[in-house]
Amino acid sequence: MAQTADPLYLRDASQRIAPWRNERVRSVAFQLAIVAVVVAIVAFFASNASENLRRQGIPVGFGFLTREAAFEIGNKLIPYSPSDSYGWALVVGLVNTLVVSAVGIVLATLLGFVIGLARLSTNWLVSRLALIYVEFFRNTPLILQLFVWWDVLRISAPPDREAWRPLPGVFISLRGVTFPVPIYQTVYAWAGIAALAGAVAAILFSRWSARRRERTGQGLPSFWIGLALVLMPPILVFLAGGAPLELDVPKLLRFGFSGGETITPEFAALLFGLIVYTAAYIGEIVRGGIQAVSRGQLEAARALGLTRGQMLRLVVIPQAVRVIMPPLTSEYLNLIKNSSLAVAIGFADFNSIGNTIINQTGQAIEGYAIIAAVYLLINIPTSLLMNLYNRYMALVER
Repeated sequence: MAQTADPLYLRDASQRIAPWRNERVRSVAFQLAIVAVVVAIVAFFASNASENLRRQGIPVGFGFLTREAAFEIGNKLIPYSPSDSYGWALVVGLVNTLVVSAVGIVLATLLGFVIGLARLSTNWLVSRLALIYVEFFRNTPLILQLFVWWDVLRISAPPDREAWRPLPGVFISLRGVTFPVPIYQTVYAWAGIAALAGAVAAILFSRWSARRRERTGQGLPSFWIGLALVLMPPILVFLAGGAPLELDVPKLLRFGFSGGETITPEFAALLFGLIVYTAAYIGEIVRGGIQAVSRGQLEAARALGLTRGQMLRLVVIPQAVRVIMPPLTSEYLNLIKNSSLAVAIGFADFNSIGNTIINQTGQAIEGYAIIAAVYLLINIPTSLLMNLYNRYMALVER
């Protein structure tokens, strides 16, 4: 009868194996060697770059961020003047990039969702028009589209003296769209806090309503109740504060407009280009996600007597989202990175201002390091939040 090996003996024998024969030790050693080689290469090039910069009299470090910028920024959403520092100029560019990216993501998602549903429409004309839209914008370079929208906006608009006035206080000219804006009041901040609290209450109510529907089978109009929870608190706070609404109305002067706020053609062209370009990809993602839902799910929904709208909202969309989320995250990140093409049409985004600073100071290594780090700091949290939401959706799958 064959003797079986003693497990204790095998464990002791494995511990007596030479380190270079242990697979785990070899794996860790190999990874450490790669890291050491990469660090050595980076240190070598950093040392050479530092020496060459020293010979050319170019300072090394980030001290230039405190120096005076001495250049104007045409598109700014926060206060800025040429006497401000390079660091503050980068903050202005960062705010521009964040605003364009955030607004672009929201509007591109809405438009892409509509395009995706239109691609699946039973109406021949609607589905073909959606197909033409997708094929045209997906197969045309984005930078070319930006040039086209920018030229269209500049050519079609009149000079300041002949500005169109579609509404009182609203001017459309070569400078863009100039319109009145409310003058800040303290009650606006409280209304914003109330809106945020209402949004949290709407989310909590939606979860409670979903649990109640699963337990009792009785649903509530969650959308309308949630909308009321979001809108009513800020409206009540605004009314309780006296409903102050004083507008800063723009006026046409000899050399332009005074007061109000202006949406420049560069901002409009960049935003519109990013929206229509990204929406074409999102539309195909939505179409694929909806088609991935099993036909049996649709037949079961029809058997329950659900309307087409209820089928989409309660059966199709919740299941399609799990397929849509991963590629949708990539499109969001692409939109943020594509916003750097603003330099081609003269919009002062973060990348454009960073390049201007590099040209003035000559500190290219530090400048490009800042640009890369900031885009990483924008994209990584975006990807993390989308992945968390995707994981949350996957947990409730049955």
